[in-house]
Amino acid sequence: MSASSGAVVEAAEGVHFVGGAHVNWVILEEGEDLTLIDGGYPGDIDALEGSIRHIGHRPEDVRGILVTHAHVDHIGSLPRFTERYGTPVYMDGREVAHAAREYVQQVTPATILSQAWRPGVLSWTLHVLKVGGTSKEPVKALPFPREEGPLDLPGRPVPVSTPGHTSGHSCYHLPEAGAVVTGDTLVTGHAISRLEGPQPLPSIFHHDREAMLASLDAITGLDADLLLPGHGPLTRMPVAEAVDTARAMASRAW
Repeated sequence: MSASSGAVVEAAEGVHFVGGAHVNWVILEEGEDLTLIDGGYPGDIDALEGSIRHIGHRPEDVRGILVTHAHVDHIGSLPRFTERYGTPVYMDGREVAHAAREYVQQVTPATILSQAWRPGVLSWTLHVLKVGGTSKEPVKALPFPREEGPLDLPGRPVPVSTPGHTSGHSCYHLPEAGAVVTGDTLVTGHAISRLEGPQPLPSIFHHDREAMLASLDAITGLDADLLLPGHGPLTRMPVAEAVDTARAMASRAW
């Protein structure tokens, strides 16, 4: 199944996978309360709020927002969301300054333009511009309230440190659902990728590609057979097999 803009799929009980504008987010449901993981581009704000209402909740039901990393396609809608609802945002402590835009580890427009000859890059770039992909608006965030184990948030997600794509990138293990939210450490597709299945993103998107590939070790042993990536469709596959596939794909990812 492919993720189209605003499409909501209940991937497991209480775990909702949502496809936005070329990027995904996840909603964890526990009774009347929710956890949001990532939030899409600035232009995804209406789709984000719509996805919450689609599953029978209000944006006010979100008790906390977790971020895999502070690229604009994952935090772009959060300034408006947090301004409206006052929801706290949490991430790896190393990523907090990135979200505050004290520094930026993101592909530059010049680098993207240098790749405009590749299939899909130009159309993807035009869409990214349309949904606010050049925004540098900061997000005020807090480090995780505990250093290890499940967080005291709906769905009890467990942060897994996976630096490389950015210095403070995190995945989130959902043990009860047998799932892992992989962010951009491991994806299953992208508009400018010609590959299919578990794979790394094209190299231009990574702050440190070798560190990102090394971080796959952190998720390969997780008890999970449901992948919820930042880009591409959800995939049902043992995470160890997905990691092996992504490593094999690495030599073919430009």
